[in-house]
Amino acid sequence: MSNRLIFTSESVTEGHPDKVADGISDAILDAHLTADPYSRVACETMVSTGMVVVAGEITSEGVVSYPDVVREKLHKIGYSDTTSGFGADSCAVLVSLDRQSADISQGVTVGKGLHKEQGAGDQGMMFGYACNETRELMPMAIMFANRLTRQLAKARRSRKLPFLLPDGKAQVSVVYENGKPVALDTVVVSSQHTADVSHRKLTAGIVEEVVKKVIPERLRKKTRYLINPTGRFVVGGPHGDCGLTGRKIIVDTYGGMGRHGGGAFSGKDPSKVDRSAAYMARYVAKNIVAAKLAQRCEVQLAYAIGFADPVSVNVNSFDTGTADDGALAEAAEKVFGLRPSEIVETLDLLRPIYEPTSAYGHFGRSSARDLEAFTWEKTDKVDALKAAL
Repeated sequence: MSNRLIFTSESVTEGHPDKVADGISDAILDAHLTADPYSRVACETMVSTGMVVVAGEITSEGVVSYPDVVREKLHKIGYSDTTSGFGADSCAVLVSLDRQSADISQGVTVGKGLHKEQGAGDQGMMFGYACNETRELMPMAIMFANRLTRQLAKARRSRKLPFLLPDGKAQVSVVYENGKPVALDTVVVSSQHTADVSHRKLTAGIVEEVVKKVIPERLRKKTRYLINPTGRFVVGGPHGDCGLTGRKIIVDTYGGMGRHGGGAFSGKDPSKVDRSAAYMARYVAKNIVAAKLAQRCEVQLAYAIGFADPVSVNVNSFDTGTADDGALAEAAEKVFGLRPSEIVETLDLLRPIYEPTSAYGHFGRSSARDLEAFTWEKTDKVDALKAAL
């Protein structure tokens, strides 16, 4: 008897209100890093009907026009007019920003604080995950969910489906037998749309231009499709729901397949280990799986604020490793620099690379162009890990 189960993951488009907020926060981060690579940024955004609120703490030598950055990002997403009930040029932009706390600054600035070197920007634990289910070494459900939402946006932008509006979601349920993905049970796609399109036309269009473009035929032979299952999704985006930075952390990572430390990514410069150490943990886990040292791998890093060395490094191979987990952790510590300054240098994080990460997942990018920014997706430590073992 086979061990059969179903696992589900979700993704949302860049026009989803929470992702709008993430996108604005990361656009502001990039604007500051462009002007001053050593900017300290902790930017939170809220979007609602007719309004964008930007708040947080920023210390930077760069001068940024926040309303201009906000409106430019909204235009990029597709909120260029009020068809969706929310417009880039008509919304109010409210800004409430202060400087980074001196108490935090001394812990992350070289030469200050108790330890006189760059420490972690906060305490906490961060997780990275990889598995051999897809060529990107990501869980299948979140990879397909992200591809569907990206394709949904592509069909909207190209006008293949001119009735689509920016807000949207996708959900994919993968069938596993004996631990291996074998089929897709259910695919859910919901997209905001204009009021003049019928549900029948919308369904047919999304199946043809989105689902069939993403899901291989071998996996969708018995798949159930639920397209806009309420029957109507005209009111959406920030006009329909309030959006907040950092509210889609499972969408951002592994779709629930791997654990999450709890810290959000968007709007944070790389001195915040919530972000940079989560990227490093993925880098470690992905290289372990790419080296065929494990079929699945989860890496946990933990830090204390102001202290450079991680307080713990844990590797869990779920009994799929070619060596025991302790040996894998020791090899990882030999190969990868895990102090905040080493992470920033290794992954080249003091660059304006963050806006593209704010939608469709921070992990699982594989194109040559993506790897220029998503450096934590490289598998260039495979030989070093093998040698360390």
